[in-house]
Amino acid sequence: MTKVTMAKSHLMGLVGDEDTCTAFLLGGIGELNDKREPNFLVVKKDTTIGDIESHLKRLLARKDIGIVLINQHIANDVRHIMEAHTAAIPALLEIPSKEHPYDPAKDSILKRAKGMFNIDDMR
Repeated sequence: MTKVTMAKSHLMGLVGDEDTCTAFLLGGIGELNDKREPNFLVVKKDTTIGDIESHLKRLLARKDIGIVLINQHIANDVRHIMEAHTAAIPALLEIPSKEHPYDPAKDSILKRAKGMFNIDDMR
């Protein structure tokens, strides 16, 4: 009989505007850890960049988070944190929002991924 081992599951983290967070929370991603810290941050007009930075850093440091999604227009405000993050887990991905379409030219993670491949490798 073969023993099957289960990999530890990871949560998804989210830093987004109200519409984005509402959609993902309705999809069931909302969780609190043992310290009662949520795995999401709803960014409103009065949310400071310092609050966004500190919450993003906490999400990236958590061992129970596997992917962090962030609206691209919010990521632009904390680009230095985005570019400094080099770990594979949690993966840090920029997503569009209802009001702000995705711009691949601004996505630092996509730029980094493109730099890993040579066009000749694709032929």
